[in-house]
Amino acid sequence: MSSIEITKDTYLMWYESMLLMRRFEEKTGQLYGQQKIRGFCHLYIGQEAVLAGAMSVLRREDGMITAYRDHAHAIAKGTAPKAVMAEMYGKATGCSKGKGGSMHMFDKENNFYGGHGIVGGQIPLGAGVAFAEKFKGTDNVCVTYMGDGAVRQGALNETFNMAALWNLPVIFICENNGYAMGTSVARTTKETDIYKLGLPYGIPSSPVDGMDPVAVHNAMDEAVQRARNGEGPTFLEMRTYRYKGHSMSDPQKYRTKDEVESYKAKDPIEVVKLAIEEKGYADEKWFEEIAAKIKGIVDESVQFSEESPWPDASELYTDVYVQNDYPYIRD
Repeated sequence: MSSIEITKDTYLMWYESMLLMRRFEEKTGQLYGQQKIRGFCHLYIGQEAVLAGAMSVLRREDGMITAYRDHAHAIAKGTAPKAVMAEMYGKATGCSKGKGGSMHMFDKENNFYGGHGIVGGQIPLGAGVAFAEKFKGTDNVCVTYMGDGAVRQGALNETFNMAALWNLPVIFICENNGYAMGTSVARTTKETDIYKLGLPYGIPSSPVDGMDPVAVHNAMDEAVQRARNGEGPTFLEMRTYRYKGHSMSDPQKYRTKDEVESYKAKDPIEVVKLAIEEKGYADEKWFEEIAAKIKGIVDESVQFSEESPWPDASELYTDVYVQNDYPYIRD
């Protein structure tokens, strides 16, 4: 059981945060269709409980890093929705100054370290963030998210080995939505229980119902306690599902409509709403007020992005790492 009690406020926070993620991503899909947002775009619709359950355990000081399905992660970590939307528009007011776009959100103020387009590239970086926290003597943790396709990268095994050896305060989370792009987990591995990949390294590892924020909260709380107490990493396989394709260009021919509908039947937002109603935590008026509030936030993010300026051409030369006296370059 969790050491952090799940209260009325927890349930209300879960519902509001998940609904914001959902409505924001739905609007993102619409804007992509209107070519307001360009490039690659990966929606998080269906997976919201993975973040909601984690955020009721984590602190603002804790780090977070993820792959390129990252809009909701940035918002959950505290980045203003309008800064996320402006980033997708490519505007100067975006959280990465319009230079990263959909796949490369970054917000140092809220300890959100991306948004990474290289499959699995964020896994060793997440361990590096955790190493820095341990080196500085804090009790902060770093939550490192990845997809089920990324666990096939060799970097995962190297990172697991070092993280376990050095007892790093990192929680590795595989958001297993069943498909790496259009390839099912069963077609990529003999062992479909992904969490077992952590066991040979002595890392406590377990599967979690990623459609249930209560299950996510409890699993995360245990993992975070271990990390803060200097007991090392944890690997959690969050079994979740995305209702949309891998990206906006995905025709989704690799799964059936019945499969998608079976997961929608246990939609985490509806499950939490039902729990709130059954526990008497809120009435219909509250749900209507929250819906209106979130619509306002999403509409504001669009207006802000539409009215924001494009980056100046001079921005091509800023935020680029340069060491003028680098000793290993010879003319």
